[in-house]
Amino acid sequence: MNSDWVSAHCIYADRGSRGSLRVLNFGASSTPSENDWHSALAAETRELEARRAATRLAESSQYRSVNVPRAPLRDGHSIPLVGLGTWKADRGQVRSAVHAALRAGYRHIDCAAVYQNEEEVGEAFAHVLGKGFVDRKELFVCSKLWNTDHAAPRVREACLRSLKALQLDYLDLYMVHWPVTGIAGPEIRPSLEETWSAMEALVSEGLVRSLGVSNFGRRKLERLLACARIPPAVLQVEAHPYWRNDALLSWARAQNLHVTAFSPLGSPDSASIFPRALPLDLRQEPAVLRVARGLHKDVGQVLIRWALEHGTSVIPKSTSPQRISSNLEVLDWCLGEESYRALSSLPVQQRMVNGASWLNPRGPYSTMEALWDEPEEGIPCPFPEPRIVAPSWATTVERGTSEQEDAKSGISPQLSASKEHDSSTPRSHAREARSPSLPASPVPPPL
Repeated sequence: MNSDWVSAHCIYADRGSRGSLRVLNFGASSTPSENDWHSALAAETRELEARRAATRLAESSQYRSVNVPRAPLRDGHSIPLVGLGTWKADRGQVRSAVHAALRAGYRHIDCAAVYQNEEEVGEAFAHVLGKGFVDRKELFVCSKLWNTDHAAPRVREACLRSLKALQLDYLDLYMVHWPVTGIAGPEIRPSLEETWSAMEALVSEGLVRSLGVSNFGRRKLERLLACARIPPAVLQVEAHPYWRNDALLSWARAQNLHVTAFSPLGSPDSASIFPRALPLDLRQEPAVLRVARGLHKDVGQVLIRWALEHGTSVIPKSTSPQRISSNLEVLDWCLGEESYRALSSLPVQQRMVNGASWLNPRGPYSTMEALWDEPEEGIPCPFPEPRIVAPSWATTVERGTSEQEDAKSGISPQLSASKEHDSSTPRSHAREARSPSLPASPVPPPL
């Protein structure tokens, strides 16, 4: 008996999205033999396997392989120049956003414990890696150590929590998220040196490939470089035409420190978290709109391309599949020298993700200058009597020691502003235009 017998005695009872329900009509012939049963089972098994293989092939073909250029890091590894940011990606959306990014060709995914969505990111990783749609070696996954976990014993625990949530064996990059611990006083406690030594141990253990820092100024970086056995390979900071960060970027390049730019569109949706002096939206800047019209590109593409030509990698955030795909279409064209110069000479210079929530009159950072290691040059624009509040997205993060809680754990240095805040301390400042640092040669070719 063979599969012809099965076909002759098969009735298609139902068809649906998951295949067909088929019933063998043995009443149409003599009593089936044992061979008939085996033949029917074998035929059904072959068809089921064929359908599954076709489904896997169809799904796998959706995950494009795009040759996103990589920048070499000082430790021998490399970082894709365009990645997906996951900050402020709502629960329920980030999983599909990561899938959309991986389908579009992204391989660099930027995460952090405080974003509270690493488990969803991990579900997406488990699916694509488990099915073999993407090879783990292709991915570049970053996470960050939160403020309450700087003490040496907590660093490893925090890293392991992120690895468990992301369902990975190692991180490609692990960064200190802020040079902030939440313990008030004249010095950072635990010290940067203690925290960094614990970070280095993660590399030795094989849990992390590369180390980096986020939101660090030059003096703090110099302090790390002076003590580091494994120096930071990546500095992640805000950079866009409204905050070019030229001086820090130029210094970092001289130190062989790769810079990743976050908030390339000017972080318009973070004003409620980090109050700012000038309520500006880079996406509505006339110069940006003119460049976009002239190049027949959308504003997001123009600003992402500017970041690349400014010498950084970049991590735009979106949860829209269309926007995620569009944001990667920046690799085969240039702004042109005139457009690049126009965007690199905007008179407005204002840090949007300004860290105002971390200022504390008892220290270690009571002013923006202390936090960012930069003199308060330009026109000071103090806020009205500020109310230092906790970022809403950070209030549920696990608290640290009782000493940290006593100081509001760095998540909220909210010390009854009416009593303890020094109203003479400006909370932000706008800067006058400075001559942009531009390459003497023409702008670089498409990446």
